[in-house]
Amino acid sequence: MIRYSLHCENADEFEGWFSESADFDRQIESGFLTCPVCGSGSISKLLMAPSVSTARKRDEIKTLAMDALKREAFQKLKEAVSNIKANSEDVGTGFPEEARKIHYGETDARAIIGQTTLDEAQALVDEGIEIAALPVLPDDVN
Repeated sequence: MIRYSLHCENADEFEGWFSESADFDRQIESGFLTCPVCGSGSISKLLMAPSVSTARKRDEIKTLAMDALKREAFQKLKEAVSNIKANSEDVGTGFPEEARKIHYGETDARAIIGQTTLDEAQALVDEGIEIAALPVLPDDVN
């Protein structure tokens, strides 16, 4: 992204962010850019000092990008867990027993969720019963 310091014919100053230099030119020519203060369509770039990339700046940018990726990944995980819960029957602490009944055909097959111990979960896996652990997620992660 390119950040330009801009101003209008009325000397109002503001910033504009563009994916490339040509985007600024296209938006000016198309009349898409207006001053956010007064609405003037007569916009031009201000003289700017170049932004020198330093190792610290690069690290900050990488951190921000990684934070955005983490937020996106967390949101997708949250949606997946929510979808699983919405489409499953919560059998609570009776999960191991109900999973066995389904596996051995003693009850109708259906999606279930619930709680179990690590030992009981290992016993289910040893019996060939496919299970997966769902993470317990906080309601809101900043």
